[in-house]
Amino acid sequence: MPILVSLEKCRGRFTPIQHHLQISPGRLSDNLKRMTESGLLRHLSPYERRHPALPEYVLTEKGRLFREAALMLQAAELELGYGRLSAKAWNMPVLLALHYKHEHFQDIRQALQQVTPSMLSARLGNLHELGAVDKQLIAQPRPSFLYHLQQPAKRPIHRLADNLDSIV
Repeated sequence: MPILVSLEKCRGRFTPIQHHLQISPGRLSDNLKRMTESGLLRHLSPYERRHPALPEYVLTEKGRLFREAALMLQAAELELGYGRLSAKAWNMPVLLALHYKHEHFQDIRQALQQVTPSMLSARLGNLHELGAVDKQLIAQPRPSFLYHLQQPAKRPIHRLADNLDSIV
């Protein structure tokens, strides 16, 4: 959601947003179109803009909520210190599922509903390698793994969960 965060800084104008994010005009245009269609942004008419010939966008109420969530994710990522975890799909939802005590693979998968088994396996493996997730083998009743947040990840993810709950 870098666009949502950059929007105010660039006063909603297309070219400054493009330069700030360092992406192609086509890609930015596609992203802005999708965000407008999903109700996050409103494309101002030529009569509402500061300059009638330059495209300009403003956040909707839904967009402001998403921006707040994006800022909370950024703060959690900084505190965790593992880099931009949200750049890969499902990393942050997996960490939040673990925070909410979904410990077994199938419990996590059911909590996240849309994640595929292979994607979930890959994300759990990556998060384990980073040191954010602990993977514990249990033998009974049949061999399987339990997943838990590692101690350094607990506080930032707990804070993130509380912050996200506060805006919903």
